[in-house]
Parts: sequence; C-alpha cells; structure tokens
Amino acid sequence: MLKGRLGGFVFQFLAFVLALGFVSLILVAAGASPMEAYKNMITGSVGSTRKFAEVLVTFVPLLLVTAGLLITFSAGLWNIGVEGQIVLGAIGTAWVFRQFVDSTLPPALIISLAILGGMVFGALWASLAGALKTFGGVNEIFGGLGLNFVSTALTLYLIFGPWKREGVASMSGTEPFPDQFALPQLPELRISLWALGIALVGIVIVYFILQGTYFGLKLKAVGKNFRAAYLLGIPTWQYSMYSFLICGALAGAAGAIQVAAVYHRLIPSISSGYGYLGLMVAMLINYQAIWAIPVALFFAALNIGSIQLPIVMKLDSSLAGVLQGVLVLFVLLMEGVRQKFVKKA
Repeated sequence: MLKGRLGGFVFQFLAFVLALGFVSLILVAAGASPMEAYKNMITGSVGSTRKFAEVLVTFVPLLLVTAGLLITFSAGLWNIGVEGQIVLGAIGTAWVFRQFVDSTLPPALIISLAILGGMVFGALWASLAGALKTFGGVNEIFGGLGLNFVSTALTLYLIFGPWKREGVASMSGTEPFPDQFALPQLPELRISLWALGIALVGIVIVYFILQGTYFGLKLKAVGKNFRAAYLLGIPTWQYSMYSFLICGALAGAAGAIQVAAVYHRLIPSISSGYGYLGLMVAMLINYQAIWAIPVALFFAALNIGSIQLPIVMKLDSSLAGVLQGVLVLFVLLMEGVRQKFVKKA
C-alpha cells in the first residue's frame, strides 16, 4: 500500500506535520503561541496584493536557482558554489549596464544583453568549480565554498573600489542605474512579469531536459554511476562540466534579475542567500522538477511572512529558516524510513 506515489505522499505529509510540531515546541518554549505565529506568517505573505507581490519577488530568483541545481544534482554533483554564481551573474549584469549608460540603443536590447551577460558570468564562474572538480580533483563542495568567498570579496572590492559612488563608497551599493534599465514592473508593485516569465521558462526547460531528452538521460546516468556511465561510452567529465555551465547560467540569470528587476544596482548581499535556500528546495522535492514551483513558492512565502514575527510578536524572523531547515531534515529522515519500511515489506 505504501509502495506507490500515495505512500510517498503519506510520508512527506507526515514529515511536514512533524516539522510543524517541532517548530511549535520551540515557540512554546519561547513563550509564544504557535497558532498566532503561523497566522501572522500567512497574513504577512498572502494578506494583500502587495505582500504576495513581495513573495513573487523572492520566488523568481529562488526558482531559477532551484532549476539550475536540479541539473547538477542529476549529475551527482553538489554545486554549493551556486551562491557565488548568483553574485557573478549580478556583477556581469552590472558590468554590461555600465558599458551602455550613455548608449542610444533601445533599453529593451540593453536589458536583454545585461541579463545574457549575467548568465555568461554565472556560467563561467561555475565552470571554475567544474574545472577544479574535473581536472584538479577538488571536491565541488570545497571548491564551491571557496569560490563563494571570492565572489563576495569581489563584490565588496567593486562597490568600494572601481564602481564606488561618486565621492563616497557606501554599503548601500553602487550608483543606481537609469530607470530605463529596469525590467517593467506592475503598477505600485515591485514584481516584474518579465522576470516571472524568465523564471517559469527556466524551470520548464529544465523539466524537459531531464524528462524528455537523451542529454538528460545521460546526465542522470552519470549521476547514478559515474564509472558505469563511462564504460557505456558516455563522456562523463564533459557532462559534469555541462551541468555546471547550465546551473551557473541559471544562477547568473537569478543574479541578473536581482539587479535589473529588484535593486537596480549592485549591493553587497545581492544573492540574498537564495543559493543555500535553493539547495534546500531541491532536496525537499527529491530532485523532481515538477514540484519546484509550488515548493519554491512555499519557501518564498515563509521568507516574506516571517517578517511579521518581529513586528507583531517580537520574535526573530529567523523562525522561517528554522522551519525550512527542519522541514528538509524531516523529509529526508522520513524518506529513509520509507525506503527501509518498503524494503522490509
């Protein structure tokens, strides 16, 4: 009975209930009402059109990052360096914008070139982690983490160095780009339908790559058994590099959106932690692209809804991060229990 999709759903639902129960115990220990906290988080995320628009602002880069990570996970690679790839995407976009500040080219063309530049920068940065893994024997986790630190340092160097505001360097970032370099937004809201469309196209492309192409099949073969794939004639190291490049391009697109549709400049914390959050989303959906949209939307809602906690209940907004982490932990734990239970049955 528990061997099919229904069984998997039952165990995942149980994991969700256990995660809520665990976080509720933390809230009770802190002297707060769990029901009130959850109610405030829901109200803070979908209580108005403006709040839901903010959820979508978070959802867009998170979905792009998750889409990219599904590619590297399918190849059996832990691309922890995705955070730095978002940052390099933002740097690449800012660099392109700076080249065309006084240009007479159509703004739509400049924005397109800037987003493309962000994708190229992200892919190139990811290729460094891939090269360290493929040719240097450096584990992609350690290589990615090291590159994350370098990307952060590079951002600060640019903001306080060559790209600093005229007369003063500021943690608020570089000089804002001209208004015509911003992706069009809905009236009185920060969400851009163009940005949302880019994210949705990204996850759809990844879904079809993994489910309907020989490339995706070979990629998953490499991830399942690297040596067996090599013996079957699949160019394994090339496919590993391909996965890094695709993931880096999508992460770079997320960084580009942060510049072109959200902040309109380069800031120190431009990635907003979406790389690490995307890792949790990808693990939670068990690397299945079809679940990326609802789960990423749920995580984005938690992030925005938690802003209400310090305002209304004097609780730290990091509770959303606790819930997200605990949820992933319990899902992985219940998946292990399910596999053991099914195997014994």
